[in-house]
Amino acid sequence: MAAQHTGRVALVTGAGTGIGRSVALGLLGAGYSVALAGRRQEPLDETVSLAGAAGAQALPVATDVADPAGVAALFDAIRARFGRIDLVFNNAGLNAPGTPFEDLSYEKWSEIVGVNLTGSFLVAQAAFRMMKEQTPQGGRIINNGSISAHAPRPDSAPYTATKHAVTGLTKSISLDGRKYDIACGQIDIGNAATPMTQRMQRGVKQADGEVKVEPTMDVDNVATTILFMDSLPIDANVQFVTVMATKMPFVGRG
Repeated sequence: MAAQHTGRVALVTGAGTGIGRSVALGLLGAGYSVALAGRRQEPLDETVSLAGAAGAQALPVATDVADPAGVAALFDAIRARFGRIDLVFNNAGLNAPGTPFEDLSYEKWSEIVGVNLTGSFLVAQAAFRMMKEQTPQGGRIINNGSISAHAPRPDSAPYTATKHAVTGLTKSISLDGRKYDIACGQIDIGNAATPMTQRMQRGVKQADGEVKVEPTMDVDNVATTILFMDSLPIDANVQFVTVMATKMPFVGRG
């Protein structure tokens, strides 16, 4: 049985796989209408099918978040289908295989900056404009930072740099959105078990160069956290929250 509809409309980017899929399913299961954005239509459609009856409240839209025209078309579709937007989980992101800093290509750097930073900006800006114009005014934007928004892994310059930049974007949106009842927070995630983190089970490079297997956590913990953040009234905001595998080597010295 589908949950009673809340009347709230959400957008999840990167909704075809991993964290984005889990959050989209969690929101649909909680009674939200959800627009799902991602580069490929097929994985988005699969996410909708996994939602069962709740998938009737989904709108999958193939979108390149680094393309201004694509983002504009996405929000046109949201406006046409739902009429407003209450929550955005700005999640789409790319990583690169571990690459020594001196060997990193300009093309790979540009690709990751384009999706992780420019894409986050374009989606947040379009959401901000819509939230400002709609009645009632306002909404909530949640940016996906990362543990890498606090500390780098070896050989991860483009990913780490963009996630630090997302923190600055979050703070700026939070400040600029105050007068329009637009709240902006950030979730920093560590070792959620997704296809992207399967390498954790094989071992990943540590700061001292050693390769170690790292603990992971159920990705559904992220959806639970997003639902909590959006359960607050708009005059309350979770500015930053970290949800991570309890035993991952982050706090302390490994």
